[in-house]
Amino acid sequence: MNKHNVSWFLVLCAAALVNSPARADRVGDCRVGAYRLANGHVVDVAPSNGDTLRWRDFDGASGALRELPSGDWTSTFGWTDRPDGITARFDCDTGSIDFGGRRGTRVALDVTETRFDADGTPLVGRLVLPPGRSPVAIAILVHGSEDSSARDFYAMQRLLPASGVGVFVYDKRGTGGSGGTYTQDFERLAADAVAALHETRRLAGKRAARIGYLGTSQGGWVAPLAARRERVDFVIVAYGLAVSVIDEDREAIELEMTQKGHSAADIAKALEVATAAEAAFENHFASGFEELQAAKARYAAEPWFKDLHGNFTHIVAAMDETQFHEAARTFGTWNTPLRYDPMPTLRALDTPQLWVLGAADLDAPSAETARRLRGLAAEGKQISSVTFPGAEHGITEFELAPDGARVSTRYSAGYFEILRDYARDGRLRPRYGKASVEGRRR
Repeated sequence: MNKHNVSWFLVLCAAALVNSPARADRVGDCRVGAYRLANGHVVDVAPSNGDTLRWRDFDGASGALRELPSGDWTSTFGWTDRPDGITARFDCDTGSIDFGGRRGTRVALDVTETRFDADGTPLVGRLVLPPGRSPVAIAILVHGSEDSSARDFYAMQRLLPASGVGVFVYDKRGTGGSGGTYTQDFERLAADAVAALHETRRLAGKRAARIGYLGTSQGGWVAPLAARRERVDFVIVAYGLAVSVIDEDREAIELEMTQKGHSAADIAKALEVATAAEAAFENHFASGFEELQAAKARYAAEPWFKDLHGNFTHIVAAMDETQFHEAARTFGTWNTPLRYDPMPTLRALDTPQLWVLGAADLDAPSAETARRLRGLAAEGKQISSVTFPGAEHGITEFELAPDGARVSTRYSAGYFEILRDYARDGRLRPRYGKASVEGRRR
């Protein structure tokens, strides 16, 4: 499993079942910010888990920073534990940085904190604009499935504004400083995104040139729904899907087992176990434990069983009876629409869209989504799509650990540029790194 971009269901199951939420000791740290280096690169420094910081270069390079007794910070490569030779020094008084021997200065962004209402639920947000008075495009960040604060952790709230595109970031209901209860109800989350749109327009005023949504992962289901409710200038979906949640799980099983050399007959057996796991989840774990155990008993001794994974099947299948009944209390309130079909919404949507996919995404396999997007484009929909070869969920490249687990090393070159260009212009350049670009170009 990728140590950075793991399954949304795995993350939340782990947090809920063992009650160990991610720590963010560096939230509010004076070092957090976007810096422009002497070579022109923009490097963002963001809080990470525990006492680390994470840096992201706009070109896609990334690493974790850990403080030394001297007060300097040492970096490791990507999400590995290997030193990459970069040392950072911060001066909080002057807002400056020495990053790998290059001096840099914090970008002075225009930041407005706000509170707004979404059908009676108080939400907190933040409008971040590039410095100056000129009108700019603004992307509203639509959450993935995480239950942490977007205002604390989303680096895009600084990376894009430091590169000329504004951002509105907010804590979705039940997370961070917002009220309400955590949910995966796509319609409810879409309504909240529309409330965020209204607040963005109110705060930005004449500085808003173009406003649209940038939805990542699960946000790829939510952002088009929000755009159907009230028109925006663009929708960007990054590593999201044009299939249902259940289809995502089954496609992930089929892809990984195919890659590991298992036969069609064995994959069919694996999908029997998946059907039992999916039925339990869909029924909010109120029943289905015996059926799941029976499916496992039929195949647990077969060689392929150890490779049964999927987006959430492996988590459900691994639950003992106590965990299964605990899941009924924990996940019964999520209201995850497992069979939601996004295609009717996408067919009805007239808003220009950009989809950014990873060709090697095991958590959200992209092949069927890419095929459906090409079909919609052939029908006349304003859809551009970009696929990065070798990219995992999160549009990160990776290496394999000795145990076969994927470990992210960087974001794909060109990924952040694509988001900026489409939000700003609605068009793309012919090339972005190794990506395959289909759709509207300059």
